[in-house]
Amino acid sequence: MVNIVLADDHAVVRSGLVMILEAQEDWRVVAETGTIPDTLREVRARHPDILVLDLNMPGGSGLEAIPVICEDCPKTAIVVLTMQTDPEYARAALRAGAMSYVLKESASDDLVDAVAAATRGERYINPQLGGLLVAEPAAPEGPPDGLSNREAEVLRMIARGYTNTEIAKDLYVSTRTVESHRAHILQKLRISTRAELVQYAIDHHLFDA
Repeated sequence: MVNIVLADDHAVVRSGLVMILEAQEDWRVVAETGTIPDTLREVRARHPDILVLDLNMPGGSGLEAIPVICEDCPKTAIVVLTMQTDPEYARAALRAGAMSYVLKESASDDLVDAVAAATRGERYINPQLGGLLVAEPAAPEGPPDGLSNREAEVLRMIARGYTNTEIAKDLYVSTRTVESHRAHILQKLRISTRAELVQYAIDHHLFDA
């Protein structure tokens, strides 16, 4: 019997995935979770063979949860199931310890193959991303998502823990100007918290700049 924990914050999505998974002989979904803390708790309690993990759930970062699960439950193979089509997310998930990376748009075709591969200790990558992953990532031509160079600089400093006053002092601008930059950054990236800014800076290698 292959025991599976299914982690996704949308109940309707989980229902469909349970049908796909349990249609396979000897596969059983032993728990469903919708947040990162619940996922960590269930995986630690059950030590399943497979964790099917959405990267974007309430209560934390799926990417940050992967190495924690790998350390606490080394026999649990992690299959990432996500809407994130950026190859950098796939690279980050695999580096963190995931066995497989599947896109939700092709879950009905790929998920069974990915879980089966993971039970054999083999990797499975969504074919759409496979060719992109073997290539070196292209050097960025400028800040991502339409950020200006100054906005990228402010974002990097916010992520490193600088206050608005400290940023203003370092950049020789007013605190009001920093606040304006911050508002534009949040609007462009459609995020609202410092934790999300930190994750964005990590994902886009802004700490390396």
